[in-house]
Amino acid sequence: MKITQFNKKHKELGGKMVEFAGFEMPVEYTGVNDEHINVRENVGVFDVSHMGEIWVKGHKAYEFVQKVTSNDISVLNIGDAQYSCFPNDKGGIVDDLIVYYYEHEKYMLVVNASNIEKDWNWLVSKNNENAELENASDSISQIAVQGPNATNVLQKLTEINLSEIKFYTFKVGELADVKNVIISATGYTGAGGFELYMYNNDAEKIWDAVFKAGKEFGIKPAGLASRDTLRLEMGYCLYGNDINDTSSPIEAGLGWITKFTPQNNFINRSALEKQKTDGVTKKLVAFELIERGIPRHDYEITDAENNPIGIVTSGTMSPMLKKGIGMGYVNKSNCNIDNEIFIQIRNKPVKAKIVKLPFYKA
Repeated sequence: MKITQFNKKHKELGGKMVEFAGFEMPVEYTGVNDEHINVRENVGVFDVSHMGEIWVKGHKAYEFVQKVTSNDISVLNIGDAQYSCFPNDKGGIVDDLIVYYYEHEKYMLVVNASNIEKDWNWLVSKNNENAELENASDSISQIAVQGPNATNVLQKLTEINLSEIKFYTFKVGELADVKNVIISATGYTGAGGFELYMYNNDAEKIWDAVFKAGKEFGIKPAGLASRDTLRLEMGYCLYGNDINDTSSPIEAGLGWITKFTPQNNFINRSALEKQKTDGVTKKLVAFELIERGIPRHDYEITDAENNPIGIVTSGTMSPMLKKGIGMGYVNKSNCNIDNEIFIQIRNKPVKAKIVKLPFYKA
């Protein structure tokens, strides 16, 4: 198992360690609900160093990234970040990712930990442009400082005006006396905050500085379990659950990151454009339980007559809403907002309704 630069810190803080994507990672510290609510209302810190970072450089970098990602990078300025996905050539998704336009002819692709090798092999296989590719995943550490007090904490550590870093933009500069830190207004929680990218040898110094600066705000570490409940309250997709090699971005409600602009001739564009024009047979929907219960991955979804109409891809008990919430694919005829559906929990149909995202609004 791999470990991150913060492994010792997690254990000192009482983190419950588990294997995740080949890494030993903290699943929780003080409990999922406590960590979740602290991020929503205050500030929490996630170790996300297991994520992958792949650089694309050179005079063909733009053409290559435009080809392999579904979103349109022509709209980006240096300092912009963009949510996107790698479409495969069978109508599915290789991975979802964030594209950072770092500098002229240089992009950073941040990919999911469990897909680093798969993504790398995919990119290499599609690199007819001979763009310069570098897998820097093992040399970069990353923490997510999330919550309404994240700016107050981090502003104590940098002269960069953090309020000027708008959502899905970033700056590169000094933080905690460490140079060349990427400070990115992205995250997977919907609670606001920043993701910090640094070289491994600076990681502990930044971690310690962040927790010292956050002490007056009651900063706490947070684990993978609360990261999952936070992202689900926002309706953010999780690769391997809500999207995968066989689900298309159109089916997954990711048409907004699948841009059919004249300059965006990405892999398998024609098939996805046909889906958008002709429609799809299933769609990813969000639902709230009306009756008591907790929906889980792979639970069956049925209609009022007990006919199977879909499958749950993600589900949990929402710490903020105190009710069961989830997402799943259902037949197109059953996917309308407010439509009544049933989740089969221990062979019992539990009533739910389809709702608009996000589940939780601050």
